[in-house]
Amino acid sequence: MPLLGELKKNYKIVNHSVPRIDGIDKVTGRAHYAADLKFVDMVYGGCLRSGRSHAKVTRIDTEKAKAIPGVLAVVTADDMPKPKSCAGNAPYMYLTKEVKYAGDVVAIVCAETKALVDEALKAIEVEYEDLPGVYTIRDAIKPGAPAVHEQYPDNVFTDSIYPIRKGDVEKGFAEADLIIEREYETQYIEHSYIEPEAVVCIQNPADGVMTVHSSSQNPFFTRRYVADILGVGMHDVRVFQETLGGSFGGKEEGVGMLAARCAYLCRLVGRPVKMTFSREESFLESAKRHPFLLRYKVGVKKDGHIVAWEGTQIDNCGAYNNQTQFMNSRASIHSCGAYTIPNVKTDTYGVFTNNIHGGAMRGYSSPQLIWGQEQLIEEIAEELGMDPLEFRRINCLKDGTTNATGTVLDHVNMQEVMDYTAEKTDYQRKHEEYKHQTSTKKRKGIGIAIGHRGCGLGAESPDASGAMAIANEDGTVLINTGLAENGQGLKTAFAQIAAEAIGVPYEASRFYGTDTQAIADSGMTVASRGTVMGSQSTRKVGYKLNEIMRANALALGFFKDQENVKSIEQIVLEDGFFHTTEKPDVKVAFKDVCNASLWTGRQMAAYEWYMPPACIQDHHTGQGVAFPNYAYGCVVAEIEVDMETGYVDVQKVTASHDVGTAVNPALVMGQIYGGILMGQGYATTEEVEVSNGKVRNQNFENYIVPTAADMPEMDVNIFECDDPRGTFGAKSIGEPATEVVGAAIANAIYNATGKRIRENPANLERVLLGKKLR
Repeated sequence: MPLLGELKKNYKIVNHSVPRIDGIDKVTGRAHYAADLKFVDMVYGGCLRSGRSHAKVTRIDTEKAKAIPGVLAVVTADDMPKPKSCAGNAPYMYLTKEVKYAGDVVAIVCAETKALVDEALKAIEVEYEDLPGVYTIRDAIKPGAPAVHEQYPDNVFTDSIYPIRKGDVEKGFAEADLIIEREYETQYIEHSYIEPEAVVCIQNPADGVMTVHSSSQNPFFTRRYVADILGVGMHDVRVFQETLGGSFGGKEEGVGMLAARCAYLCRLVGRPVKMTFSREESFLESAKRHPFLLRYKVGVKKDGHIVAWEGTQIDNCGAYNNQTQFMNSRASIHSCGAYTIPNVKTDTYGVFTNNIHGGAMRGYSSPQLIWGQEQLIEEIAEELGMDPLEFRRINCLKDGTTNATGTVLDHVNMQEVMDYTAEKTDYQRKHEEYKHQTSTKKRKGIGIAIGHRGCGLGAESPDASGAMAIANEDGTVLINTGLAENGQGLKTAFAQIAAEAIGVPYEASRFYGTDTQAIADSGMTVASRGTVMGSQSTRKVGYKLNEIMRANALALGFFKDQENVKSIEQIVLEDGFFHTTEKPDVKVAFKDVCNASLWTGRQMAAYEWYMPPACIQDHHTGQGVAFPNYAYGCVVAEIEVDMETGYVDVQKVTASHDVGTAVNPALVMGQIYGGILMGQGYATTEEVEVSNGKVRNQNFENYIVPTAADMPEMDVNIFECDDPRGTFGAKSIGEPATEVVGAAIANAIYNATGKRIRENPANLERVLLGKKLR
């Protein structure tokens, strides 16, 4: 497909749709996952979960379980020297006697077979004293509400509080011709990855090193938990990331906890141990997309300019903190949408409840915020009697404008992307036409939404990374980095980036996966940072290896026939061949220089570390540089609503995204296709239903995700620009691909029915009645 934007890029490997490195293995079934692994003398582990939202264990009897032949170990919190994890604020419990949510584990079992594990778990007798619980955001912030954790008596997670203060919001409201206030509420969402969590632990009897094969999104994160529960140094733990069957943020803390329990059993019984989650266990322990309560007050002038924006964004942490403080940093930075507003006052914070915990999920707060904000924008435009597209044109971010943190922006193509998408979909004509429908059977609707996303980690967390490149004697190159392939195509993108920088063909470069004993920790593979920032070290080490091998070619006399060649600056390595600037047609194969370098003992490897310029904000006001740059996107959704049943048929989604440089356009499109379907589910069908802390739907027979049968027609438009701050100019796309979709669908529903969906998702009841029956 054509890449849109002004710049024509002339890369040899980057910016081309080369085949995925792991594609054939996955489509042919050759790929092996952690749950597929089998080892000699391997046994199995399992967890006993409380099923209660808040309770104390008053009695636990494990004798019947221990007496079952083939049961090797039964462990409770009293048996474990360190039942509390290292997670920091409100840490998880490996095993607990005070239950905070239904997924808390009160015992673990190890046995010869999985069937014996299940039998032993059923044989454990537990008595509980139920305690008062708190379950909703509104209940959690009521004076006198039960405290989930003693250190947070008002349930507010203090480390998750992020204010934004820009301009003078009261002055802005005083100048406004119209003030509008609205409230929106979002739901728990399950990641719904195909592969449930799985780990296998093996301890080396000679040196005691615990090796973990896991379905980890972040192997180094998993290592931290395993070292913690065993009370050993991190050098005594080795984590291999196996092929990952999806994650989207869900296989971070949860897999770390699973691996820790598995490693503990492994050391206890002295045999390899496998632990896998059932789908129901995955629903209970894996983190969910945080629900948000969004309260906004906005002041506007008659001419359409927004002059004041005030907001409170409260998210439901659940029983334990799962990166809420980092997520809320991002939520605060994006708290007034993709708009430039002179006066902003927002407060973002999380509250603890006795529910399943929220955590990292694709978008990291943006799907929730944009879903509310972009409906609010349309509600304001309607109050003004203004076309919603024109209202966005007036207020959207542009070159030279400032965002919520006061950063003066450049390389902003928000309006270009929006106008292109609106024109391509005939948005304005259809939007006006559909407003006047009267059919009681079916009605069409069209909706638009825009969004922006800070690229990389920015001020949230350090965004540094390291990479190694090794040239082999046959001219192939191995890439090693601490970032992990999670299904998004990182192995392929890194191989392209390395090959581009080194000057070898794509086929010669390979990144096989992450081993915590082979490379330095490069931070988590999250926040769509893998390509935009995480691969900067891969690019950097590629350039370094290029320099080393040119020096070898010169020192080894490969160009001695060209007497005037005295410096490596006169030597070029590209397409797998060396040549000089004076005689480009006289070529020397890269593999020949590699072979000669090996047998003369010359350096053939390099390691580089990349640390981006610091992004610094004032924590009291949020003002400062929050991210190095931003990606921009626009989505138009076209739907049909069955006015008798409330069913929303998403028929077409047009998604346009600024990706800076499309490192691999085919992979970019794949990310966007998947993001559209995930956004569709968020908008229309998906909800983890929690009642007094208990999860009512724990499998896919009653948690409804869109399937291939529900997939709309998709029109993807990739925009590029010349922003140099990402790797070869790349920007984020994995998370932007899904962030805006739900809001566009919500606006399309209103266009069709005249009913706002202020509580997500837009299921049958809410579309027909405006609320869900409890």
